[in-house]
Amino acid sequence: MLIHDNIEIRDLGLYLIKEKTLIISDIHIGFEEALNRQGVLIPRVYLREFFERLQKMLDNVDTVVLNGDIKHEFAGMSSSEWQGTDELFRVLEGKNIIIIKGNHDPILPFVLKVKILPFLKIGNVLIAHGDTILEEEAKVIIIGHEHCAIGLKEGVRIEKFKCFLKGKYKKSILLAMPSSNLATEGTDVLRSERISPYLKQNLGNFEVFILSDKVYAFGKVKKLQ
Repeated sequence: MLIHDNIEIRDLGLYLIKEKTLIISDIHIGFEEALNRQGVLIPRVYLREFFERLQKMLDNVDTVVLNGDIKHEFAGMSSSEWQGTDELFRVLEGKNIIIIKGNHDPILPFVLKVKILPFLKIGNVLIAHGDTILEEEAKVIIIGHEHCAIGLKEGVRIEKFKCFLKGKYKKSILLAMPSSNLATEGTDVLRSERISPYLKQNLGNFEVFILSDKVYAFGKVKKLQ
């Protein structure tokens, strides 16, 4: 589904059509192990499922932008983070890989020996993690960090879905992405405090694109509140 000129939603990612560039955000490799250590018993199957979905997203892709928070732990590398990042790069073998720094990535350049950019501009599109405001001008800004999800209420029951948001930040079109981590839906932007400074505004006129068996355009946030 086209979310903006030259930008389509491709499962959990955004695809810049002319540039053949796929953007994915907030994989949080190691999240399942971290939950297990806290006593939360979830099976470690979600990362494997993500890699299967990622392989399907790579059709006609030359460049993959990893938009922050590849790993989950702030310090050190857990065993599942080592294994998961190694598998991620195997899945992406042959692609031009660009990594943007997220707030969970302070040690990533040292352990993986890779260069990490603070942001990336491709034409009139600025790609940034979204944890801090950048003084860079662009017609379109793409962010992660928020792990966008939305809770739809039916009776007393609320079911959360990962979603993309499209709105404005100052004079720019703002596209906010869901997390690529499948172990959790993310932050319900209707009911939870938002963490990205780009989204600390009235979201009523933002458009919602929900991920389920396919992408559904659900109209504006204010109609879902």
